[in-house]
Amino acid sequence: MHAPEATIENARRLRREVTPPEARLWMALRRRAAGGLRFRRQHPIGPYVLDFYCDSAKLAVEVDGFAHVTGDHPERDARRDKWLALRGIRTLRIDARGVREELDGVVGLIIAVANGR
Repeated sequence: MHAPEATIENARRLRREVTPPEARLWMALRRRAAGGLRFRRQHPIGPYVLDFYCDSAKLAVEVDGFAHVTGDHPERDARRDKWLALRGIRTLRIDARGVREELDGVVGLIIAVANGR
C-alpha cells in the first residue's frame, strides 16, 4: 500500500529513534519469527507508520507506552485501528511494560495471532 513521502520520511526517522521496548521486541521478532513470518519495523502505510508489520498475516503490532493512554491518544489510536481494519489489517496493541517484563510471552502471542491461532 502506498504511503506519502512525508510518512516514509517519518518512518526513517522513527527507525533511528527507536524506543527501548521497540528495540527489544524487534530483536526478538528478528530471531524468532519462524514459519515464514517476516516482520518489518516502522513500516509506512497510508498516512501512518506501524511499529511492526507482518504482511503475510496482515498484522500490525503497536507497542504502546504511557502516552497512549493520555490526552487524545486513545481516540487517535482508535481512528488508526479503524483505518487499518477497513484495509484488512488487524492491529495488536502490546503494552510496553509487557515487552520489558514478559518478552517471551509477548512474542508468543504475536506469533500465535499472526498464525491465526
